[in-house]
Amino acid sequence: MSEVTQAVGRTVEHGLGTPAFMIVASMAALLATAGFHTWWVRRHGHAPPADDAGARPPAVEPPAGAAGPAASAPEGGAAAEESALWRMRTTVRDAPGSLAVLCAALADRGVDILSLQTHPLADGTVDEFLLRAPGGLTGTELAATVSAAGGADTWTERADAHDLVDAPARALALAARTALDPAELPLALRQLLGRCTVRSLPARAPGADGVPAEGTLEGTVLRLRAPEGGVITVERPYLPFTPAEFARARALAELDARLGPRLPRGRDVLTLPQGSDITVRRADSRDLRAAKAMHERCSEQTLGMRYHGPVGDADRYLNHLLSPRHGRTLAVQTASGRIVGLGHLLWDGDETEVALIVEDAWQRRGIGSELLSRLVATAAGAGCASVYALTRASNTGMVAAMRGLGLPLDYQVEEGTLVITARLDPASPAAARPPHGERVGRE
Repeated sequence: MSEVTQAVGRTVEHGLGTPAFMIVASMAALLATAGFHTWWVRRHGHAPPADDAGARPPAVEPPAGAAGPAASAPEGGAAAEESALWRMRTTVRDAPGSLAVLCAALADRGVDILSLQTHPLADGTVDEFLLRAPGGLTGTELAATVSAAGGADTWTERADAHDLVDAPARALALAARTALDPAELPLALRQLLGRCTVRSLPARAPGADGVPAEGTLEGTVLRLRAPEGGVITVERPYLPFTPAEFARARALAELDARLGPRLPRGRDVLTLPQGSDITVRRADSRDLRAAKAMHERCSEQTLGMRYHGPVGDADRYLNHLLSPRHGRTLAVQTASGRIVGLGHLLWDGDETEVALIVEDAWQRRGIGSELLSRLVATAAGAGCASVYALTRASNTGMVAAMRGLGLPLDYQVEEGTLVITARLDPASPAAARPPHGERVGRE
């Protein structure tokens, strides 16, 4: 093309006659047209038609006598039917084609199988499904459909977007959480095994000595040996555990035991409104001596408000409270390293208790509110629906701290003890509120 252009230039330069000039002019016009066409194809050749901007697949004309989608859809189009996520478990005979019959029955009801896990048994298989079903389909109808297709002992529960996570990926994430923090083991077991109650029994508790090192599986109850010699009991009354679930839970407990005592290293240095610097950090049984020293500096009234019993028995609770098996403990220490406050978040079966104690000389400085807000945010992040505090009606500091959360509260008096329950919403700002003190650093 460049050679032709040069020829045109030389022809014009030498002043050719009219016929030759007309030929050259025609060639120039042809070249210009070709160049424009090439540019236009490159610019617009792959663009869809204006009415197909949604990248719809090409329409396929239905066979003669068949009604296409346009014939059955109402005029103007129809909105897609709302759907719902379900978790379902059922026991299927270990025979060729049994699972295929069940899947076909679900397909006939418009149910989409998103994931499937199998738990082999001696005489069958427990199949665990994550389903997307039409919105009008109930759990009872799902169970009836599966039972008619050969499923037995069927259980259904509504699911949410969190259940869409790949099962192996979820197990690895739980293992990582357990490796970083021993206090995560009860929560990891609960998320691994679904709705269940996790309790920790100390080594001297009744029944703690009869559990072998490999643990036991008894229908709806799992028992696992804890590294410190106690027992972790997992129970769910609505559904027996499978050997596969038992193996997964035991693997988490063994990981925790192999790693030994450990705590996250993070700590926050805060400035209180009065100007004092404090450090908030995690605590465990290695802080037992410092916690007992704080008890010695507390008045009988402060100890009585916290432990609701004889003041002389206060120290014997600390081993249990500081153990990460039973919950999570935050300590407040001064610049000199002295512990002046403790906050406990205790996994109490299906419920969660919060408890605080602040040394007398450091009360009314916002330390209790600081600890409480952090513990409540932890409970909300763990998926707890509520937390409760046991105190006396005369404990105005604890009552004020609970009110300061900005959450719905329920009050109940039981045998002279005030029970304040805060209902949590993990999405609410109050459940993840910032610390009250001014943060000046993080180690």
